[in-house]
Amino acid sequence: MDIQSLFGLDGRVALVTGGSRGIGKMFVEGLLAAGCARVYISARKAAQMEETIGEFGADRVIGIQADLSQMDGMQHLADELAAREEKLDILINNAGAAWGQDFLEFSEAGWHRTMDLNVKTPFFLTQKLHGLLAAAASPARPAKVIHVSSIDGLRINPWETYAYQASKAAVIQLTRRMAARLITDNIVVTSIAPGAFASEMNRAAKDAPDASAAGIPAKRIGTKEDMAAAAIYLCSRAGDYVVGETLAVDGGIVNALLPSHFANPAGE
Repeated sequence: MDIQSLFGLDGRVALVTGGSRGIGKMFVEGLLAAGCARVYISARKAAQMEETIGEFGADRVIGIQADLSQMDGMQHLADELAAREEKLDILINNAGAAWGQDFLEFSEAGWHRTMDLNVKTPFFLTQKLHGLLAAAASPARPAKVIHVSSIDGLRINPWETYAYQASKAAVIQLTRRMAARLITDNIVVTSIAPGAFASEMNRAAKDAPDASAAGIPAKRIGTKEDMAAAAIYLCSRAGDYVVGETLAVDGGIVNALLPSHFANPAGE
């Protein structure tokens, strides 16, 4: 058994939405390290994309500016990718939004923005990229789609992020349903549920990692290696027989948090 062929991604083409920063950037670095030939990233802000491209090299990372909260933005991304590539081996639906507000004041705008970007976008972007994914897929080497959910879809957090928690639970169920359909096209759909990782969405972990770590059974927040390794596993041959599953990458918050920890919860 050859470990490189088991976990390597040599020559594959990937797209990571929201890949210019945070967890998305961790995915990009991991995919490149595992051998991807090219990783496309999308973001609303061109400056952030250019910074990431400059870090990894324009020969390996290609940016496509797109607002994925809108259907025409999704279509633009799909069209641009189709103009450059004949197939797509890996799609990581990472772009997302969060919204926190008191229950009695929670706005419809916040609800729609969060639910649209977190649930509608992964579905319709995958639909629009189906042709490229199917072109790359075979029984011997299926194409891969990873939805980025959250541990907040697996358990309740103490913050009033109603739409976010509901949307991430929806993504987990959507993963199962899409997996059942797309496996017939040799496309494997799974989900990664991150816990506390330093990102713009998780300011607590970014700005106060030690305080966040206090409520995590593993006693630390996640690192880029933790997130990259999860993606490499699911995207490579090692993950070919894992279909429709959600992998919690959280240091034990979901499955190993004992009652003594409840007073100091941590997470996304």
